[in-house]
Amino acid sequence: MAKSIERYFNVSLYLLVLSGFGALASTGGLDLPAVILVLLALTLRGYQLLTRIEFSISERWTTLLTLIYVFVALADYFFVSRSYLTTTVHLALFLIVVRLFSLQKTRDHYMLAILSFGMVLAAAVLTVGSVFVLSFAGFLLVAVITFVLMEMRHSVAAEQTHAQDPRVAAPSLRMAYALVAIAPALMLTILAGSFLIFFLLPRVSSRYLSAYSPSSDVSTGFTDRVQLGRIGQIQQSGAAVMHIEIHNDMQGAYDLKWRGIALSNFDGRVWSNSFGQTQLRPAGDGSYRLAPLADSQGKARGAGRFIRYRVLMEPLGTNIFFLADRPQTLLGNFRQLSMDRGGAVYDLDTERPINRYEAESQLPEPDVDELRLASNLPPAGMDLYLKLPPPLDPRIPKLAEDITTAAPSNYDKAVALERYLSTHFGYTLELPRSLPRDPLANFLFERKKGHCEYFASSMAVMLRSLHIPSRIVTGFRGGEFNDLTGQYVVRASDAHSWVEAYFPGSGWISFDPTPAGGLLTRTGWSRMQLYMDAAASFWREWIINYDVSHQRTLGQDAAVTTRRFFDEARHWLGSRHRAMLRAARRAHRHIANFPVRWLGGLIGCVLALIALLNLQRLVRGLHAHTLRAHPERAPREAAALWYDRMVGRMARLGWRKSPSQTPLDFVAVIQEEALQKRVAKFTRAYESARFGHSVDDAQSLPELFKEIATVETQNSR
Repeated sequence: MAKSIERYFNVSLYLLVLSGFGALASTGGLDLPAVILVLLALTLRGYQLLTRIEFSISERWTTLLTLIYVFVALADYFFVSRSYLTTTVHLALFLIVVRLFSLQKTRDHYMLAILSFGMVLAAAVLTVGSVFVLSFAGFLLVAVITFVLMEMRHSVAAEQTHAQDPRVAAPSLRMAYALVAIAPALMLTILAGSFLIFFLLPRVSSRYLSAYSPSSDVSTGFTDRVQLGRIGQIQQSGAAVMHIEIHNDMQGAYDLKWRGIALSNFDGRVWSNSFGQTQLRPAGDGSYRLAPLADSQGKARGAGRFIRYRVLMEPLGTNIFFLADRPQTLLGNFRQLSMDRGGAVYDLDTERPINRYEAESQLPEPDVDELRLASNLPPAGMDLYLKLPPPLDPRIPKLAEDITTAAPSNYDKAVALERYLSTHFGYTLELPRSLPRDPLANFLFERKKGHCEYFASSMAVMLRSLHIPSRIVTGFRGGEFNDLTGQYVVRASDAHSWVEAYFPGSGWISFDPTPAGGLLTRTGWSRMQLYMDAAASFWREWIINYDVSHQRTLGQDAAVTTRRFFDEARHWLGSRHRAMLRAARRAHRHIANFPVRWLGGLIGCVLALIALLNLQRLVRGLHAHTLRAHPERAPREAAALWYDRMVGRMARLGWRKSPSQTPLDFVAVIQEEALQKRVAKFTRAYESARFGHSVDDAQSLPELFKEIATVETQNSR
């Protein structure tokens, strides 16, 4: 028994470490060398358990290796990872590997279990994905088995001094089955209790340990300084960055640009933004009004359709809000926001990162005639948007002039440039190994293919060469619509850049010179992917971002649902009661008016019910009656039926046949001579028909039975 417990305990402890490391590695926050080294150590330990090879590091070497790694950890923190969390994780992984091969005392087992839980805790810090709940469930299942075996191991060790009964076999297989059956039940009970506590206890949004979580590579593409080609690198990832739900849109009818930050300065390689920011003040309901500051150069807003939408952002590490064009208001749990002249909105509240917000935008509907009538002279204060990168290849202004020769207005020139770039150049995400000396000239005159940044930058520079103020905007476009959740799933591959040109009287107007083929490369999702996305969206909304507002929503929904349920139940019971009363009144009237018919119908129903309950007996009786009337159809069965009837008649006369008596023995016990003769004659005919299949004897049985009945009648007189 002790050996079985010890082996199962070692295996479960190994699986505990393996599941903890799997949860940590699934976050993607571990560096590749650490993953490879720990996997090699776990593989070696698993091989030891499988082959039962005993090998362990002595306590002396364990202490020496730990002291050496202290200096390695310091070097890791100051020169390699430069991160407290990463260094701590590396230290924990080192201790786990060493403890795996130096398990000698009980404290070593406890330490290994604690370190395994530490890996799961680190995984919770490094990720907010829904995969973590699966990893945690697996870890919890193994943890239950491990701690049960740990207690059993401790109890057995305490009783080693007692004599054991050799007749008791070690139930190792039965114990394994019991653990496999009990552990899932305990795990589900723990999870159910945890979720109940999680949803009911008061909660507030917090950045607990979020400062240690790794920032996303997407964030580097949405800052005030973006190198040419950075958006193309982001587009090569398929990671989800936002889930957007547009009010009253259940069909995915929109293809919108989600505006991040506008960039105005370009040195030929890097776009940057030198705008100052204006702090926003919240309204009484906590919302922020954006419309008055969104365009400081144009006139009042024109006509446009208003949309309301809710955004659930993944942890990107950026403080920029992504909004549809012409944002009007923004609502969220943020204490300090700001906005720059380019229309970008920033979160200045370091304690509350961007995760969920609601906004309203007025989608622009430009008046083409008004745009064509706009002045071709840029207004004062637009020099920033006319500055060309030094030095500029002279072929670029020449190309812009050639393209727009026939265009009569600035708007027509912008449309001509947009059309030319989208039809004469190809789209690709294959980035050059090194950035050329003049990336735009290389794109326009040599490579002639690129991604959205090259198209947008080329159009913006050519517009400036034509004295049309321009800038580029980085953000996202479109998104895949999930009809299960009614949300647009915006991925890193949807990252996009486009151009905004300024027209006096109308403000900034968007142009997108990127070919359409480069924007519609997504294929439809499978239903399984849609379900997975819906689960991940639920996890982010109701687990990661769960706070008092969600609890209030749940409480209100529960109250409304409960009230609706009781109202519907009361109405249903009331309607059933009224229907029963109406039926009872109708029945009373019918019974009062037609008592005879109702009585006859009731009697008929009772008789039909009795016949139905005794249907099998009636069928058997009818069959027996038919055979007795026509013995020739089945002589053997008819003979048995007539003999049973005769035995019953004799019983009424006082001559009962016992089960042990043969027919001839029964004849011998009858003491009345006349009756005995007739019974003997009946018995001979019965045996001939029953065992000799004699049809004639079977047909004679009814007459012989009448003779016996005649003797019975005479005796009774």
